[in-house]
Amino acid sequence: MSSSPPSRGRPRDPRSHEAIIGATAGLVVEVGYAATSIGAVAARAGVGKDTIYRRWPGKPELVFEAVFTATDQAPPPDTGTLAGDLTVLLQGLVDEFRAPAAAAALPGLLADFAADPELKARIRGDFLAPSKERLLIVFERAAARGEIAAGTPVDLVLDTLAGAVFFHIGLVGEHPDEQLATQLATVVAKGIEVR
Repeated sequence: MSSSPPSRGRPRDPRSHEAIIGATAGLVVEVGYAATSIGAVAARAGVGKDTIYRRWPGKPELVFEAVFTATDQAPPPDTGTLAGDLTVLLQGLVDEFRAPAAAAALPGLLADFAADPELKARIRGDFLAPSKERLLIVFERAAARGEIAAGTPVDLVLDTLAGAVFFHIGLVGEHPDEQLATQLATVVAKGIEVR
């Protein structure tokens, strides 16, 4: 759900970064979250453990980035309507949450978040906050078009959208039909439109 946290060392080698992310997602699917280790990721990616620890404080942050930030690389959608933009955003989240890596990682990540408030704060600050900032442009455009009021609580809207997808797919385990993103986008856009 956002770009990676700021680098603490020398500039990242994009090939190493992609190898680490790919190795992490693959291991989570193959062996599960609990059995995925930094050592196993390093071995599969062909890097040293220090390379990983220079970029991520620990396994939860690494797994979160590998599994839940794929949609963050795309530019904010611009379909011309809020409902259209939200549909594109939501479809990305639906695809992310129904991927095998997400299903394998989510229970372990949730347990780690519950046990470690500092971890939850790092994920919120390093990943979720920048992602929300990036998406503000969608709502700024909607306000400029007169679709929503300037004072719309964007954070709450984004939490509502992500929460609906998370609950429907991640917790309840529903297999979303092709219309889920469109239906959620329509409901939310209608709920916050200027009347």
